[in-house]
Amino acid sequence: MTTEKSPAADADNAEQQQVKEEAGAAETPKQEASLEEGAQPTPEGQAQKQKTSNGDTPTHEEQSKKERRTSEGRGLSRLFSSFLRRPKSQVSEEDKDPDAPKEAGGDQKGLGASPDEDILVKAPIAAPEPELKTDPSLDLHSLSSAETQPAQEERRDEQEPEGRDPEDKEEGEAKEESAKAEPKAETPEPKADKDLKGAQKGVKRHRNMYCKVVLLDDTIFECAVDKHAKGQELLKKVCDHLNLLEEDYFGLAIWDTPTSRTWLDPAKEIKKQVHGGPWDFTFNVKFYPPDPAQLTEDITRYYLCLQLRQDILMGRLPCSFATLALLGSYTVQSELGDFDPDLHGPDYITEFKLAPNQTKELEEKVVELHKTYRSMTPAQADLEFLENAKKLSMYGVDLHQAKDLEGVDITLGVCSSGLLVYKDKLRINRFPWPKVLKISYKRSSFFIKIRPGEQEQYESTIGFKLPSYRAAKKLWKVCVEHHTFFRLTSTEAIPKSRFLALGSKFRYSGRTQAQTRQASALIDRPAPHFERTASKRASRSLDG
Repeated sequence: MTTEKSPAADADNAEQQQVKEEAGAAETPKQEASLEEGAQPTPEGQAQKQKTSNGDTPTHEEQSKKERRTSEGRGLSRLFSSFLRRPKSQVSEEDKDPDAPKEAGGDQKGLGASPDEDILVKAPIAAPEPELKTDPSLDLHSLSSAETQPAQEERRDEQEPEGRDPEDKEEGEAKEESAKAEPKAETPEPKADKDLKGAQKGVKRHRNMYCKVVLLDDTIFECAVDKHAKGQELLKKVCDHLNLLEEDYFGLAIWDTPTSRTWLDPAKEIKKQVHGGPWDFTFNVKFYPPDPAQLTEDITRYYLCLQLRQDILMGRLPCSFATLALLGSYTVQSELGDFDPDLHGPDYITEFKLAPNQTKELEEKVVELHKTYRSMTPAQADLEFLENAKKLSMYGVDLHQAKDLEGVDITLGVCSSGLLVYKDKLRINRFPWPKVLKISYKRSSFFIKIRPGEQEQYESTIGFKLPSYRAAKKLWKVCVEHHTFFRLTSTEAIPKSRFLALGSKFRYSGRTQAQTRQASALIDRPAPHFERTASKRASRSLDG
C-alpha cells in the first residue's frame, strides 16, 4: 500500500508546489499587508488552495485572471513598499482613522462573494498616480490622513506660543532688560530742566493768538487771546479798551466780502468761526436801539453816531439832501463846538467827510446850519443826530440779497421791528415780529410762516431763495438774534435731551434789550471823558 500511494502523493505535491509558485507573486503583497495589519489570509487564497488540492487543471480564464493579478500585485507591492517605510506614528494615526475599518470590512465582505468583484473593488487602489511612483516623500504626504492634518496644525498653533525658540526668548529678554535700563538713565535729569520743559509744553499747548480789531473811529486795537478763547472774551477786551459798559448793542464782525459780513458768535470758539484765516475783525453796532435816548451813557451814543456816519458814507443808510445837511451840521457841532469866525475859515467843512457824494452846495448848507447853533454841547449834538437818524427808513436794517419764488431780485432786511422786503431800494412788504409765527430755512431757501389776519382762516408761508445754504443759515440766525433781543424779556436756555434732537441748536446767548436796560440803570460812575475827532480821521484816511 505504501508503494502505490507514494507516486500519487508525489504528483499531487508537485502540482500543488507548481500552483503555489505561480500564485506566489500575487499572494506576496497580500501576505505583507496581512503581516503589517495583523490580518489572516484572504478567502480567495483558500479557494485557490482547495481547487489545486482537488487536482483540477486551470482553464484559460483562470490563467488570464492570474496574469492580471500579478500585474496588480506589482503595483500594490510598490505602493505598500512606500507604505511600510512610513513611521509608525503615521501608520498608527491611519489605523485610528474611523473610516478605515469600515472600508476594510466592506472589502472583506465583497471579496468573499466572487473573484470578479474583488478585481473591481481593488482596481482603483492598484492604479497608483505617477507622482506616487517617482517621489516617495510626496507619497508619504499624500497618503497622510486628511482628517489628522487640521488637528496637527491646531496642535502646532497651540504649542507655538508656549514653546518659543531659544533665540526669540533671548531677544525678548534683551529687550526687557533694555527697557528696564532706560528709566534708570533718565533719573539724573535736573529738576530745573523738567520745570523748563513743562513750561514750554504749557506755552505750546496754550499758544496765544493775536487779534486785530478795527474800531469805529478807524483806529486799530490789537490784543492776544488764547487759541481756545470764545468770542465773548475778545468782545469783552475791546469794550474794556473803549471803556464801554453798555456792550450788548455791539458785536464783532468777520467780513467775507466788502459788502457781506458774518457776526462772531460770542458763545463759540473763535478758531471754529475764522476757518483758518487771519483773526481780523471789525467792531460794529449789532442791535440798533429804536430809541437812542434811552441809552444811559454819552459814550455809548457817541459810538452809535460813529456807526451811523459810517453807514451813510458806505451807502447803507440813504438820506435826502436836507437830511444829509442836517446830520452833517450836528456832526460838526459835536466835534468843533460853536461856530467861531476867527477859528473856522471858509473851507473848514472840507476837512469832514459827511456824505458819499459830497458837493460844494452840501458844504455851504452845513455851514449855514452850523452858524445857528449856540451853546449846544457835544452830547446834545449827538443826541440830536440820533433823533433824526432813527427816523430814516433804513435805520438799523441788516440787508441780505435774495430772490422771490419767481426769480426776481429782492433784498431782505432784518431790524428791531421785524422783517422787511425791498425791491429796487423801495420797501414792498413788511412782516412785523408779532405777525411772524415761525422762521426756518432748508438748503438755500428761507421760509417765514405768517399769522392769519382778521379775515383769514389759515396760516400762510412765504419762501425766498438765497444764494447759498450758508447765506440762508446766516439770515436765519440774524432773525433769531433780533427777535430774541428786542421781543423777549430773557433768553431761552436750550433744553438738554437724551435723544437725538433735530434742527439747529443755535440760540441767542446774550442779554436782551430789557435786561440791558435794567443793567444800565444800575451804572453809577462819572461820565467818561473821550475826544470826538473821528470824522477828521475818516476824512484824511478816505481822501488819502
